Amino acid sequence: MHYILSAVIRGAIPFIIMSIFSGIMKLQHIDDYSVTSTFITGLIITAVAATSVIYDVESWSLKRQSVVHFLIMLVTVYPCLVFSGWFPTKSILDLVKIFGFLLNVGIILWTISYILFGRILK
Repeated sequence: MHYILSAVIRGAIPFIIMSIFSGIMKLQHIDDYSVTSTFITGLIITAVAATSVIYDVESWSLKRQSVVHFLIMLVTVYPCLVFSGWFPTKSILDLVKIFGFLLNVGIILWTISYILFGRILK
């Protein structure tokens, strides 16, 4: 239960902030693409922030934490990327390219986080 509450708090903060930004942008008659992009960015940040609690579960191995985190990103962030309008989605190959983008960015960010938090700041 502690982890769920922590995930909700970690996710709610960026969701609220980015939703407010999106709302302000809409009220200022900023183009719909920018408003939608800001909101989708907020959804992605929310998913990443909320799932960061996975790395607080000390009874899980780093491998298990990483796999669970990746699977959650696959069902949350990947659809955001697909429906964002940031990438072409006319073919299966386009969807595979978006998956590759998610995978590459994820590997880069995981590696940086591992080096920073697992080695330097340990």
